[in-house]
Formats: sequence, structure tokens, C-alpha cells
Amino acid sequence: MQFRASLLTTLLLTCLTAPPGLAASAVIKDAGTVQLGNTTYRLDGIDAPPLDQLCTDEHADVWSCGIEARDQLAKLIGGKPVRCDDIGADPSSKKRRLGVCKIEGDPTSLSQLLIQKGYALNLEASATGRFKPDEGAARDNRAGLWKGCFVAPRDFRLGKKDGALLGNSCPADRDTQIRAALFPDSLPMPASCNIKGKYAVRARVTGNIGIYHLQACRSYPGLTNPDRWFCSEEDAQAAGFRRAYNCRPPAKGK
Repeated sequence: MQFRASLLTTLLLTCLTAPPGLAASAVIKDAGTVQLGNTTYRLDGIDAPPLDQLCTDEHADVWSCGIEARDQLAKLIGGKPVRCDDIGADPSSKKRRLGVCKIEGDPTSLSQLLIQKGYALNLEASATGRFKPDEGAARDNRAGLWKGCFVAPRDFRLGKKDGALLGNSCPADRDTQIRAALFPDSLPMPASCNIKGKYAVRARVTGNIGIYHLQACRSYPGLTNPDRWFCSEEDAQAAGFRRAYNCRPPAKGK
């Protein structure tokens, strides 16, 4: 019994003193998501634009802010190892984790760096207000997204065309034109992201907000104006979309 008690004590101390996640090369999926090894982390406390989100700049020209935000994250990391402290399951996806991720040797989290650059928003309640000052400074300095006009990434993901317009270049007399630019009838496809997503009321039966269509789906060719584009099925599922029922099952081993 004494040996068992000693063993349990040793195991407990080992767990309590275990080092944080090891640093590794990061695969950047979008501005708010990185993959280390086999684990995908959503950056804690921020709302970052997905790859297919559009914004307008200070001249009212449309730009691919989701792609630019991803590229800014890649530039911040600069190929250096990244370490993510796992803080629990991602409520939006069973296959992902929430992480406080930092470049090895840098005390500032990637979440905070992105907000400082103006490419992400403070997300409550998970942020608990800790990034609000950084967001305010980015807005005042017209950094990143704030130079033009955009909707919060969470509103874009939900297809909320009436979501609040944010940024320093959102003139009230151009409200209709700006919203048409942010939510075009024909959303451009980001490179290598050919999975089509469509919002659908019937998807709510399974707890989703929409349906995604693979190239192997019979419905794929006829869906000419998708609401969203995804790079992988995991991305689509994390966004709240389910696969169309008319898709061929994936090949074995995939």
C-alpha cells in the first residue's frame, strides 16, 4: 500500500510539473488557426477573418482581408517554432483545441500580436477584455482591417449581411454599396479552397448552419453562387456546415 501511495504521489507531481506544449513548426490554416503536428489549435480570445472574407479599404476598393490576415500571421511567425498551451476543447469543433500560442522565445501571444496589427478582434467572453486596449489602439491607428470597412468575422461566418459595419471608412451614405461588396453574389474562391458552402435552414435539423459540397457531390456543378469557400472538410465542419447527402463517400484510407 505504501508503494502504491508513493507511486500515485510521483505520478501526480509529474502531471503538475509537466512542461507546456513543445515548440514545433506551425501550419497556418487561417489567421485564427494553426496546426502543430497532428493537433489543430484555434487561437484563444480573438475573432480573426476566415480565408474567404472580403473587406473594403480606405478607397472603398474590395480586398481579400482573410488571405491578408493569414499572410500577416505567417509573417509574424516567420518560420520560427511555435508553442501552444492547450486550454481545452474548441466549442465549435470536436477536432480542434483552444490554445494560447506563442512564437518560441516571445512572451506575447499570437492572439495579441494579431490584434495589435489590426487583423483580429477581441473576442468575448474568452478574451475577458484583455485585448481591448490593443484593439482600441489598432482602431485609432487605422491598422489592418481598421483602415477600411468590414463586418466582424463571426458575423461574416454566419452570413449576417446586416451585421454592424466596423472600421474607419464606412460612410453611412454608402451602406448599401459596402454591404454588397462585403457579401457579393459571387464570392471569389481562395486558391486551393474549392469546397462550396451554402447556408440552409434544413441544416439546422442536424445542428448546423449550412451544407458543404465537395467536387464529388452531384450538387457541386449546379451550385454556382456559394456563400462560403472551404479548404478542407474539417474547416467546413468547424464553421458549422455538414456534408451534402448526395456526395460519394470518401475513398478508404482518406
